[in-house]
Formats: sequence, structure tokens, C-alpha cells
Amino acid sequence: MKPVKARYEDKVLKPLEKLDLIEGDEVEIEIIKSNADRIVGLLKDIDIDSVDLQHAARDIWVGKVVSD
Repeated sequence: MKPVKARYEDKVLKPLEKLDLIEGDEVEIEIIKSNADRIVGLLKDIDIDSVDLQHAARDIWVGKVVSD
């Protein structure tokens, strides 16, 4: 099976597409937050205009990727 995106709402993971599963199937889930969520979390305390924000986002993301 391929990776499936889901949204967490009301304490339940809700797939964003139809799943090829039947009632009672057991699955394994690996939680990986989207890149957008990671960037928002990294930039939440930055108060700058949009151009500077774009540059800051790039610099932070490049630094994060290099350090991983």
C-alpha cells in the first residue's frame, strides 16, 4: 500500500482519500507531520515582512535539512 495523507480531527485520524481496507483490517501507522506544519512551527515567533519571511524560511529549512 502507498502512503496516505490524513487529517487529525476530534482525536481521530481521517484519511484524505479512499482506503482499500475492509472493516476489521489492522494497519501500522507512521506519523510524519507535513513540511508546512514544520515550517509554521519553526517560524511562529518571527515578525517580519513576507520577503524577509521567505528568505528566513529558506535559511531555516536548509539548516534543518543539512543538520538531519
